[in-house]
Amino acid sequence: MRVRSVVRELLETAIFILLVFFIVRGIVQNFKIEGSSMEPTLHTGEYILVNKLVYFHFDLNAPLRLLPGQESLDQKIIYPFHQPRRGDILVFEYPRDVSKDYIKRVIGLPGDTLDIHDGKVFVNGSELSEPYLGGAATACLGSRVCGSGPFVIPDGTIFVMGDNRNNSSDSREWDSLPLDRVVGQAWVIYYPVSSWGLVPHHDY
Repeated sequence: MRVRSVVRELLETAIFILLVFFIVRGIVQNFKIEGSSMEPTLHTGEYILVNKLVYFHFDLNAPLRLLPGQESLDQKIIYPFHQPRRGDILVFEYPRDVSKDYIKRVIGLPGDTLDIHDGKVFVNGSELSEPYLGGAATACLGSRVCGSGPFVIPDGTIFVMGDNRNNSSDSREWDSLPLDRVVGQAWVIYYPVSSWGLVPHHDY
């Protein structure tokens, strides 16, 4: 009886550990920074934790579409906490290859009017304050945001750019990012120890 009791306790403990692991994995995930696109804010080789819960969302109309005659009902997306905001640094699936994860900063939100000229970024007609660039200019990279007049960010998408504007593949190159590609908000740098701390987002 004692052996059975010990085996049962071990199984229960293993199941509990696995359950906790999957719950935590659904809320927080670790990523390694590769490349220099977010310098000087984040550096290659750093490890970060990403908060996947903060951008959690669901379609309020999804259950209604199961009813007869309601199949074409529009989505009604609800964010219990908040959707990505300007200045947030987030991890997302690269739109051209979802097997790759990228990290960039949110510059524009759905409905925003965006323009880039004279090396500066303008959102809704006002120049964006970007102290994290250290005075570096923002190049166009052939984007339709430049030269052809203000660009209105489509619904359901955001415009993201790296802090290292001269060395970043971002929305200037491959257009605005669908919100459903967002993995989560960069939260904590945990390695190396010398870099430990909260990821520095920016409040515009």
